[in-house]
Amino acid sequence: MKKRSIEIKLRLSESEAKSLNGRVKKSGLSRENYLRHLIKNLIPTDVPPPDYHAMMNQLRAIGNNLNQIATKVHILNVLDVKRYDENVKTVKSTIVDITNAVMLPRKFDSK
Repeated sequence: MKKRSIEIKLRLSESEAKSLNGRVKKSGLSRENYLRHLIKNLIPTDVPPPDYHAMMNQLRAIGNNLNQIATKVHILNVLDVKRYDENVKTVKSTIVDITNAVMLPRKFDSK
């Protein structure tokens, strides 16, 4: 665990504090973690919608079903294996893309 021994006191106007607290609430982070993201030039993302996790679970279930089917198909050699494998990769990359788009902080534009 990193040791954080430096304390910074900061005074904000009422509108600044309201704005900061609103953004912190949207992100689901603590105020301290929110500010640490900003210091690292990261834009904190909003908490994903409630159905996000349900959608991800459905995609994972589809991927698992495809994997089970693929196991049988490879043994019986009945399906176009190359096409199937491409679809499995697409499902997996889609899950990663959704997660990255919704969950990960983004870098600030340096313009």
